[in-house]
Amino acid sequence: MFVAAAISALREARTAQRASAGARDVTHFPSVPQIEVAIAHLSAALYPRRLGDFAGLDDTEDQFVGDRLVQALDLLRGEIEREFAYWQVESRSRFDPDQADTVIRLFTATLGGIRTSIDADIEAAFLGDPAARSLDEILVCYPGAIAVRYHRIAHELHQLGVPIVARIISELANSRTGIDIHPGASIGPGFFIDHGTGVVIGETSIIGARVKLYQHVTLGARSPLGLTTVGPRERYARHPIIEDDVIVYAGATILGRVTIGAGSTIGGNVWLLDDVPPGSIVAQPEASVVDGVPGEDLRATLLGRAA
Repeated sequence: MFVAAAISALREARTAQRASAGARDVTHFPSVPQIEVAIAHLSAALYPRRLGDFAGLDDTEDQFVGDRLVQALDLLRGEIEREFAYWQVESRSRFDPDQADTVIRLFTATLGGIRTSIDADIEAAFLGDPAARSLDEILVCYPGAIAVRYHRIAHELHQLGVPIVARIISELANSRTGIDIHPGASIGPGFFIDHGTGVVIGETSIIGARVKLYQHVTLGARSPLGLTTVGPRERYARHPIIEDDVIVYAGATILGRVTIGAGSTIGGNVWLLDDVPPGSIVAQPEASVVDGVPGEDLRATLLGRAA
């Protein structure tokens, strides 16, 4: 009897939510498990010996890569078709029947560049972390490298107009590493996240070349006042711009469309809402305690320009 009552209550809740949100064909929502398998195949194609466990001769490596690519792209094509079916209710015209094939063709053309970008990220991690013993260790073990590899893939798909598939890929990385990078974020070459847990990078963030972040860094947005609408969201630039050769230490929070100038260093636990000139050092003042009373305010201070 109590199960029947629960079924009835759940039916009422579903009906009310669907009526308020508008009709959608949720049977066509992309599948998380299928995308996870696709990314495993794609990673194997990108790094056949380290992520694909390929142990054959060099002259058979291309065949292995091709087989894994075919499996990955077939799975991705199916999930992209499901995403287009999901969005169809919001489109004034029908999507082209071969639109998923077009996305896959364009995405496939980016794979060489994705591999080159990931290699640059791994090299930056190796140069930036004395604890690293090899490039392969970073590729396989470092959470920052894993999250950025997923992001390089997700970002290309996001740019090609499949935001849900891209977002699922980013959340697969988040669940594995504790690093949350929105697939819309633009990240330059040689990017390194050291340790990584708790890093958040928002949708419209722009990160330059050779940037290094530590754990628990947030590149976020300031919450707009009076935002109560539910429905199509206006997209606008609301996250930071981090220029080339910037280091952001653990726990720093940078909010809004501010620019951190090239070559700057942002200290740990700093809270920033304003632009920072190039070559600057921003840090919390040291706290002194006299008779149990804090002797100095802990607001972030611009200490000066780097020499």
